[in-house]
Amino acid sequence: MLKAYKYRIYPNNEQKVQIAKTFGCCRFVYNQTLVYRKEKYEKEKKSAGKTDCNNYCNREL
Repeated sequence: MLKAYKYRIYPNNEQKVQIAKTFGCCRFVYNQTLVYRKEKYEKEKKSAGKTDCNNYCNREL
């Protein structure tokens, strides 16, 4: 039998700001990597792997 747990957090205003910044950065990196993957596929007809995406993030972002 599988169990699931749900947790709820109650961040204060400072923490809400930090959470919003963190998710904003994650969203930016995800979207930029998605654009990179699409462009690479259109050019080379090859999918960008995990290593390619990591290298792209380290070089470009």
